[in-house]
Amino acid sequence: MLVECEAYNMKLEVLNKIDNSNTQKEIISKIGELINFKNLEPGDKLPSERMLSDKFEVSRSSIREAIQKLEFYGILKSIPQSGTFVANIGVIAMNGMIEDILRLDEPDFKSLVETRILLELKTVRLAATRRTEKDLNYIEEALIAYKNKVLNEEDAVQEDLLFHLAISKASGNSTMNNFMLIIIPEIITNFQKHHVCDAGLSKRGIAEHQAIFDAIKEQNPQLAKQKMKDHFKELYQYCYQSS
Repeated sequence: MLVECEAYNMKLEVLNKIDNSNTQKEIISKIGELINFKNLEPGDKLPSERMLSDKFEVSRSSIREAIQKLEFYGILKSIPQSGTFVANIGVIAMNGMIEDILRLDEPDFKSLVETRILLELKTVRLAATRRTEKDLNYIEEALIAYKNKVLNEEDAVQEDLLFHLAISKASGNSTMNNFMLIIIPEIITNFQKHHVCDAGLSKRGIAEHQAIFDAIKEQNPQLAKQKMKDHFKELYQYCYQSS
C-alpha cells in the first residue's frame, strides 16, 4: 500500500537522522573547510553529492542530510536539477555560522517540548486548512499504526511522532516540516531516555490522536488547535513535574 510505504520511508528517515547526528557534524565541518580551501564565493557551486560522498567517504544520504541542515540555516542553497550553491553571505559570516552550528548545545527535554508545542499548534491549524485527501490518508495510516502498537503494549514513540510528522507535512509549509525533522530525532532520544510514554499516556493518546485527526478532516483549524493543546497538556505537565 502506497501510504504504508510512505510511512515506512518516513520512519527510516527519522531513525537515520538519529544515527547520523555526529556524522553530520563532521560533514558540515568538512564542507566549510572545502569552501575555504577552494575559495568558493556566494553563488559558486559545490561538488555533487556523489563527489562529496566519495571525497568524505560517507553515504550520499548523510551528505544530503548535512546539506539540508546548512540550507536550513541559510549557508547553502539547493536548486533542483542545478545543484547546491554557496548562499549570498560573506565568508567570515559563513565560517562563524558553521562554528556556531557545530557548537550548538544538545537541547534539554523541556526546551524540546516547548519548541515542539509552539510549532505544532501552528502546523495543525495549517493542516486543517490545507490538507488534501492524500494527506488525510497519511495521517490516518500513522494513527492506525500508533493505535495497533499501543493496544499490543509495544513501544509506540516512533509511531506517535510519525503521526505528528504527517500533520506537519499536511501543513504545506516546507520550512516548518524541515524544522520538525530536525528536532524529532532529539525528541525520540529524550523520550526513550526519560521513559515518558507510559501505558496510561499512550492509551489516552489514541483518543486524542483521533480527535485531532477528526478536526483536520472536518477542516476546522480552531478545533484542531484546541485538540492539539489538549493532547500536549499531560506531556507539558510531565516535563515540568520531572524537571
